[in-house]
Amino acid sequence: MAPPILKLDDIFLSFGGAPLLAGAALQVESGDKICLVGRNGSGKSTLLKIAAGLVEAQSGEVFRHPSSTVRYLEQAPDFVGYKTVAAYAEAGLGPGDDPYRVTYLLSHLGLTGEEDPNNLSGGEARRAALARVLAPEPDILLLDEPTNHLDLPTIEWLEGELQKSRSALVLISHDRRFLEKVSTATVWLDRGTSRRLDRGFAHFEAWRDQVLEAEELEQHKLGKQIEREEHWLRYGVTARRKRNMRRLGELHDMRSRYRGHKGALGTVQAAASDALESGKLVIEADKITKTYGDRAIVAPFSIRVHRGDCIGLVGPNGAGKTTLLKMLTGQLEPDSGTVKLGTNLEIATLDQKREELNPEDTLANYLTDGRGENLLVNGEQRHVTGYMKEFLFQPEQARTPIRNLSGGERARLMLARILSRPTNLLILDEPTNDLDIETLDLLQEIVSGFSGTVILVSHDRDFLDRTVTSTIAPANPEEPDGRWIEYAGGYSDMLAQRKGAIEERRRAEKGAEKPKAAEASSSGGEGSKGKGKLSYKQKFALENLPKEMAKAEAEIAAREQKMADPNLFSKDPATFNRLAAEMEKLRESLVSMEEEWFELEMLREELEG
Repeated sequence: MAPPILKLDDIFLSFGGAPLLAGAALQVESGDKICLVGRNGSGKSTLLKIAAGLVEAQSGEVFRHPSSTVRYLEQAPDFVGYKTVAAYAEAGLGPGDDPYRVTYLLSHLGLTGEEDPNNLSGGEARRAALARVLAPEPDILLLDEPTNHLDLPTIEWLEGELQKSRSALVLISHDRRFLEKVSTATVWLDRGTSRRLDRGFAHFEAWRDQVLEAEELEQHKLGKQIEREEHWLRYGVTARRKRNMRRLGELHDMRSRYRGHKGALGTVQAAASDALESGKLVIEADKITKTYGDRAIVAPFSIRVHRGDCIGLVGPNGAGKTTLLKMLTGQLEPDSGTVKLGTNLEIATLDQKREELNPEDTLANYLTDGRGENLLVNGEQRHVTGYMKEFLFQPEQARTPIRNLSGGERARLMLARILSRPTNLLILDEPTNDLDIETLDLLQEIVSGFSGTVILVSHDRDFLDRTVTSTIAPANPEEPDGRWIEYAGGYSDMLAQRKGAIEERRRAEKGAEKPKAAEASSSGGEGSKGKGKLSYKQKFALENLPKEMAKAEAEIAAREQKMADPNLFSKDPATFNRLAAEMEKLRESLVSMEEEWFELEMLREELEG
């Protein structure tokens, strides 16, 4: 087994009260792709910061290989002192790193590099930070929620980039599908300690449940053993004559272990508070449009939303999802067209920016709107501390300022407030950001079982597939032009339908070419013998594509020969990666040319009989 390049062992850290980390460990070897999972507040980000050297543990061993380079993706990048995004990203490069990597990454992340860092949106800031940590291709890459604020095309690109990366990877993410595709090992941080599974996240949940069941069984056995020992102390013949001090000591030890056992954190128990039933027709939009300057955000779009529908909105950042959502809910007037809202609507909104949270407010005050110690949930008076427990907050946190909460705890707090309000129309804008897997499961159950109507914007493919009944997506996701289409089912269903529509259109176009060819054949005169002809452009392509393909094959072979040098990557990793990127583009181009040549050759054979 190769020696570790990063090792954390028996890490202890406490901020007062119960320790956050108590015996946690993390070992990283070259090529590892580890996902770090655990409940919100379990210390995942803190452990990652200890690994990066940004936080010092109070005790325990921290080892980083002296020659290893480490890059850490922070949640809030610091752009102070940088005039452009390119300057910020290039600052992450080492002395021997290739600046071309910055250009390559920024272009794939949808940035030019000339942007002013002070004017970036949340998504753009995350992309810039990703370019900075990915560009040096470090030995160890530590990523904390890399997919937050990224759109689906960028998330899917990032998956591919991390899969082929040579860097050892430790990542924290709430995105199930992202974790499943990228990780090959899982470290579970639970109650201050860590456990490792040498398999990817796809196998984690079944393994976790087995561990918790075994732990519960062991605790049950310990309780029974204590009962037997106590019976012996009271009624055993030997006990009446002479106390066996060894057995008495063992009993005290068992009692201590039993009382000191800290069970797994429970799951959130909640459901949305029902309001009066809305009308059957919730929203009716007829040919609504919205344009900013010369750019169409929403071209004529119509939809009817009925009670009980759960509709997902997806698309690249900047495509206009939030604009369309605001128009559908009456918060924004369309330039043209009409939006009619149904009767008896009680709307509750979860905003992705968490803007309604006042950092100085306390948890209790936020949940009750400052109206004392109680709140009304489903027509029942509830004490705020009891209600907080259902969302895994401790009673002593009631007077805690919101600024002290983690990102996941803030999301859980907003969810608690929304679910306490009577509602029949839930508007969820990026609801999955910062939530742990268990709370995501609960949110999925709430959305799926909600008797009202739900409209949600999300980049979480797994969550969309599990909840929505239809998906609204841009007609042209690569270059959004304002046209939106509603597809039946979740995200995967949308992709399948879109692919089927593309194939159907291609078949229709090919079918239209045949009558044209036949028409040209019939009007070609006696010299043509009724046969059609290829256009000049098609003939030129048919003759020249083989030359272009041969040229591409030669260029690929030349790069393969250079990359075959076993010492190239260690001597000049920048050149190795540049060659790999060039070769990937050449192969894509070659496949495209081969497909075009094959179609033209088939057409030529048809025309020539």
